[in-house]
Amino acid sequence: MEGTGSGIRRRVSTRKRSRRSLRETAAAGPLEPGEEPEEGRRRRRSGSPERPEHNGGEEDMCDGYDSFAENSFLAHVDDLEQKYMQFPECGIITAQPAFDKPCSKSTETSESEIIATDGNLTEVRTRDYCHSPKTLSLQENVTIEPGDDLLYDVPCSQALYLEKTEDSTSDLNKPSAKESYPLPSHQNLNEIPVEQPQEKKKLSPKSTESDPSRRRSLKDRLKSAMTGNAKAQTPKFSKRKQLKEAILSEEINVAKRTMESSSDDLGPFYSLPSKVRDLFVQYKGIKKLYDWQHTCLTLTCLQQRKNLIYSLPTSGGKTLVAEILMLQELLCRQKSVLMILPYVAIVQEKISSLSSFGVELGFHVEEYAGSKGRFPPIKRRGKKSLYIATIEKAHGLVNSLIEDGRINELGLVVVDELHMIGEGSRGAILEITLAKILYTSKTTQIIGMSATLNNVEELQEFLKADYYTSKFRPVELKEYLKINDTIYEVDIKAEKGYTFSRLLKCKYSDNLKKMDPDHLVALVTEVIPNYSCLVFCPTKKNCENVADMICKFLNKDYLKHREKEKCDFLKNLKNVSNGSLCPVLKRTIPFGVAYHHSGLTNDERKILEEAYSTGVLCLLTCTSTLAAGVNLPARRVILRAPYIATQFLKRNQYQQMIGRAGRAGIDTVGESILILQEKDKHLVLDLVNSPLENCYSHLGQEITKGIQSLLLSLIGLKIARNLEGIYDFMCGTFFGIQQKSLSEEKSLWEISQKALEGLIEKGLLQRQSVCKNGEESQCDLQITKLGKASLKGTLDLAYCDILYKDLKKGLEGLVLESYLHLIYLTTPYDMVSQCRPDWMIYLSRFNYLSSAEQKVAAIVGVSESFITKKASGQAIKKEVDKNIVNRLYLSFILYALLKETNVWSVSEKFNMSRGYVQALLSGAASFSSCVLHFCEELEEFWVYRALLTELTKKLSYCVKADLVPLMEVTGVLESRAKQLYDAGYKTVAHLANADPEVLIRTIDHLSRRQAKQIVSSAKMLLNEKAEALQEEVEDLLRPPPDTPGTVAPSSKNDELTQDVPH
Repeated sequence: MEGTGSGIRRRVSTRKRSRRSLRETAAAGPLEPGEEPEEGRRRRRSGSPERPEHNGGEEDMCDGYDSFAENSFLAHVDDLEQKYMQFPECGIITAQPAFDKPCSKSTETSESEIIATDGNLTEVRTRDYCHSPKTLSLQENVTIEPGDDLLYDVPCSQALYLEKTEDSTSDLNKPSAKESYPLPSHQNLNEIPVEQPQEKKKLSPKSTESDPSRRRSLKDRLKSAMTGNAKAQTPKFSKRKQLKEAILSEEINVAKRTMESSSDDLGPFYSLPSKVRDLFVQYKGIKKLYDWQHTCLTLTCLQQRKNLIYSLPTSGGKTLVAEILMLQELLCRQKSVLMILPYVAIVQEKISSLSSFGVELGFHVEEYAGSKGRFPPIKRRGKKSLYIATIEKAHGLVNSLIEDGRINELGLVVVDELHMIGEGSRGAILEITLAKILYTSKTTQIIGMSATLNNVEELQEFLKADYYTSKFRPVELKEYLKINDTIYEVDIKAEKGYTFSRLLKCKYSDNLKKMDPDHLVALVTEVIPNYSCLVFCPTKKNCENVADMICKFLNKDYLKHREKEKCDFLKNLKNVSNGSLCPVLKRTIPFGVAYHHSGLTNDERKILEEAYSTGVLCLLTCTSTLAAGVNLPARRVILRAPYIATQFLKRNQYQQMIGRAGRAGIDTVGESILILQEKDKHLVLDLVNSPLENCYSHLGQEITKGIQSLLLSLIGLKIARNLEGIYDFMCGTFFGIQQKSLSEEKSLWEISQKALEGLIEKGLLQRQSVCKNGEESQCDLQITKLGKASLKGTLDLAYCDILYKDLKKGLEGLVLESYLHLIYLTTPYDMVSQCRPDWMIYLSRFNYLSSAEQKVAAIVGVSESFITKKASGQAIKKEVDKNIVNRLYLSFILYALLKETNVWSVSEKFNMSRGYVQALLSGAASFSSCVLHFCEELEEFWVYRALLTELTKKLSYCVKADLVPLMEVTGVLESRAKQLYDAGYKTVAHLANADPEVLIRTIDHLSRRQAKQIVSSAKMLLNEKAEALQEEVEDLLRPPPDTPGTVAPSSKNDELTQDVPH
């Protein structure tokens, strides 16, 4: 009974109960453990000592009732039974279920039939019994007073019993039903079941009295019932939770029916349960949608499940529309969803914000970024999944679904920053991914959104999509230009494109004029510290210099603004950096100023962004990457110069930067100021007045990551078999639509043919048969083992051949005394060209190596003498491959990181920025995962599989083994993991069951929003693991359909067998 898991909770009433007579007690049934008769309660109140606790035995539990008190309850029952046994003809102990003569209302005795309803409420029914005159006389004046609630103390064992006997009332009334269960604790004395007269002769009074088992039945059964009540555990159940789940389930069913019908009724919240609306209020503070959002969500094309592209200015609220559409797909249509985002940081931010929705609404949120992500994803029979992925990981995910024949599981694909389809190799990969979805699945809907789109017609043709646009901004944006000390407002209607606004009034000393010729100090002090400001700079070094310079000339009063919070923030920043602190940040943060660029570690960037969002920091000097990254709006945005490094700004980049101006709900207006010199004046005027740049496909320009990668996957996934099939696919790509304008010299057929020849030369494809009449176009193509490995590893095809050679060479003398050799093999090739070794450091680190580790250098082809000559500046007679030398140097950095797990100390030893070192680590973890998938497809590399599995995990987290489980939770970085571990939260289960309020009090510098996100992410991760294990168990226990000796179901019975639950 203890394992039944009943969902019934006992109701606890505080009302006063009237005293009951023995007859009332006998009619109402036995007492619960711990409940005494009125006399016993009165004696206890008069000063009788408390009984000692029982030791668990049955006799001890009943001891105080049976032996110590002469007038105990069981003693009264015993006397009553003795008295009634003298009158067997009265029928008190009987198996007869009914009597002929009806009872009057004034003399009725009822049997309580408990019917569990919704968990807290119980319904009492009465069944009338009529007895002989003696029985009636005994029952006189035995009535139930209004204050005597028969269900006042429903014992837990009874609750468990009722869970098993929740059948119809008629079944409970049957004698056979009574015999099939043990005595329930709620039955009256009249209802104690005995053997049926048909089975045994009716016992005479003598035999009844002489039979010990008969004689002991009443007391023993009462004791047994009371013992069971005491031992049973009260099941835990939340009535409110059950009610909420029931309402949510019903609303989802209503929403499903609404979406399937052609009705205009959108349900409680755009065909979603009202709980979704409450969650948006609770977690995001969104109480009302903008008019354009309502219009977009009610578009006819969305109701008809057509593809859609929509475009609005930055900060217009595009993401909310996408999130509502994703929830519709997950909850109402019960399909999985893929969301493609441009950067890892944005993926992690979105995972954190949507995990709470997943926990509350019952769907999985899975991260596909860096080294995270499973190919193919787990096939779930219950809950659906929301995959949030970077562009590269989304490509691998789609490939795995197509290969498994599961691409139709994706009901919706959402692409943020759709304009990135025209940006280099990443744009080519995004185009390939979308083209495959369009070609292989006719049921998957695609939604694309962007703030900077121009040639929408071509994108519409490619995605077969409708288009919606609006110029809505929640906060008005005013654009200004600054030339010398004059500020002009941008006005496209004016003749020159701008109008005079004001002169900048500032009193500058000669020293300040020399240090700040662009009047940055004057511009920022107009808004800070009460409002926020962003200053975009051309380079990372310029960010640091500008932040330092501004603070040198700020008034000392700025130090007092939120002084305590800034002191706490500095301590926290030092803590996340393992005791180290950037000297520039140490000087600027007390003024509320900091810099933000890729040279910072992930921990530093995250904590700086949080401080800026809460207003502790009021000014950030940053590079253009912030504009495309996390959402950090400001009252004023200043562009230090119209350049990114040495390249002049593009209209799209400019639009993204100034789009950060104006915070919805906080500011009434946003301002952008572009500082320019006279020499750039004509270029800037074109910049601010020109239309957005067009998106152009890079599929043809990026050969190895573009068209060759696409053609290899088409053959490998059996989407196409020959050149004709490939050409048919290519016509539907973005490149195919733009081909005439992009490449006038060659046709699409010739471009495809040339790319195929390149793949055959590399040994990735082969011709399957000789074509007739020498027509090569009729040949079928087949992927080779190397090609399949490259496809599974999602490698840049420029490196697949060299990777194969390096792995093959490694097998000849793999050094396993340390991780160095394996690290070298997984150091990303694309970062080698950026490396500039410091030869003195190179030599120093080489000398620190053991003899086994120096052997690794010799195996790859780098000798100590070569490094020594480079360090001393001597001439090198025999040159060594530069790429190998640089790659080994990067391997030394990664090896030091694995041993020390401290980015700061390693970056200082190698004289590199800590951000670059961490980017190298992240790139190595991702590439190691690719190499692992590559090796899994080639039998000759079986030895690498187990080795690279462990190495990939180490590179992914680069922390002590104890912290790895915590690092799996999205949003928990190394410093936070250490804090949680020290506070006793050592596993994901600990975090999933944590109280956010307790976390806030326990963990330093943890906001309420962060605490809730960590708990939600942990719950989501734990649920995913638990359900994956549960489904694995079900798969193992399910009998195989082709088991020998079993008869396969006939086609006629197929439908019937499918409906049988397993």
